[in-house]
Amino acid sequence: MPRQNTSPSDFPAAIRQQIAQLAQRITAERKRLGATQVQWAEQLGISQPTMARLERGDPAVSMATYVACLTLIHPTLDLTVLLPTADTAAANSAPNPIAITADAESASGIKPIKHSSGSSATTSDPLTAEQQAQVAQQFAAAKAALDAFKSPGF
Repeated sequence: MPRQNTSPSDFPAAIRQQIAQLAQRITAERKRLGATQVQWAEQLGISQPTMARLERGDPAVSMATYVACLTLIHPTLDLTVLLPTADTAAANSAPNPIAITADAESASGIKPIKHSSGSSATTSDPLTAEQQAQVAQQFAAAKAALDAFKSPGF
């Protein structure tokens, strides 16, 4: 299997921030449930130091470990709902490549582009150089995340 080319410290800030926020929420939920790191580590089949790294938001902790931890909180978790299905893709044959939610905007620092009329850009509008740069930046961030998921640790 090929070696991971991207160091976790090289991930875009938006990805590192999302991992840190996820870690904070996992920690808060574990504490709310009155469980210790040792208890959760035993349930997950990991060491307590790995659990501590996960709760610090260490991006080098495997995705499988984060997902396993999330299933302790939400046993019916299905991350595949985050991805489009063939039906969804057909229904949205022309997705907007620069649509950014308010959460993504705050996490990435990228603001949606507004036309002088006040409306957001759509795929029917020609992309400006700035919009193309945003799409390229988002693509690079998504590629870095995908490369991380392809690493041997996952």
